Amino acid sequence: MSGTSMDGVDIADVQFTKSDVGKWSHEIMSTHAVSYPRELLGKLSNSKSLPSEELTLLDKEISLFFSKEVNTFIETNKINKTEIDAIASHGHTVFHQPEKGFTLQIGCGAILASKTDLLVINDFRTKDVIAGGQGAPLVPIGDSLLFSDKADGFLNIGGFANLCVLNEPIIAFDISPGNLPINELMQKHHQQNYDKDGLTARCGSLIPKLLNDLNSIKHYSAPPPKSLGTEWLDGTFTQIIENYADEGANDVIHTVTTHIADQIVRSLNSLRVNSVMITGGGALNLFLIELIRAKFRGNIILPERELIEYKEAIIFAFLGALNLDNSVNTIPSVTGATNAVIGGVKHLP
Repeated sequence: MSGTSMDGVDIADVQFTKSDVGKWSHEIMSTHAVSYPRELLGKLSNSKSLPSEELTLLDKEISLFFSKEVNTFIETNKINKTEIDAIASHGHTVFHQPEKGFTLQIGCGAILASKTDLLVINDFRTKDVIAGGQGAPLVPIGDSLLFSDKADGFLNIGGFANLCVLNEPIIAFDISPGNLPINELMQKHHQQNYDKDGLTARCGSLIPKLLNDLNSIKHYSAPPPKSLGTEWLDGTFTQIIENYADEGANDVIHTVTTHIADQIVRSLNSLRVNSVMITGGGALNLFLIELIRAKFRGNIILPERELIEYKEAIIFAFLGALNLDNSVNTIPSVTGATNAVIGGVKHLP
């Protein structure tokens, strides 16, 4: 799993079991996170503006990186390759514009299959977009089939903050930005990759007008299904922040963190969520969690560290397992598609 926050690649070895009555269970065998090399990270950060030839070369480069890390993971954990059914790979999102009918994740499945000598399933979003959906979020199928006994709401705070609520029908959507704008501000003003424990945000003060401007963004009043991409972030969210360039950096970070918490709480309370399990890097931002806890009317569940950090990798592995089982792995009420699909493209070694 390579997310929009670009903090690296999460690798999880997961075993799935389907009972005679069709109930799924899973066991995490081993996990590992690897950061991107500085040069590759720079290219990924600039990938949306690369000319076609350079983007094609980057596709090859990140595919070889994925391959090397998977092979190292298999060797380090002494995994018997004959027991591996498939690699499920999300890839790195460059473009996500479902309203125009396309989404692009780089990380060539053919290269990954060839270099690992394993079946690869990737490109999980395109088929849903073709069916009229947002191609996102895809994680709710895992929430409903693997974790429904944990909570009735599932919040993942990665590059974006997305929520799944196990209503009938299931509701899921991207709430707001998550770690991405905070990470960018930290890199710009403090040369740090993220705000550890939310300490920088905690030191700042609120800028009321900035908070009001951010809370007035149209996306928040639109009904689901809805999803967000980096194009929206750059074109809408970042533009508002840049209007406050004269304000103190820590005050801006404090206000952006408060805004994210406000939007999360508004969504949770309006949907009457009783308990929410929070995962993703944002779950480790102590200040952000404090802000959510202060206004959320329900119960917050912070699971074990491994699940916080690897839940999306686990669920994308599950999307691959569903594909192999010839079972649908999307939820139309979540993505807005006309029908559920078996997402993913297979690449033989």
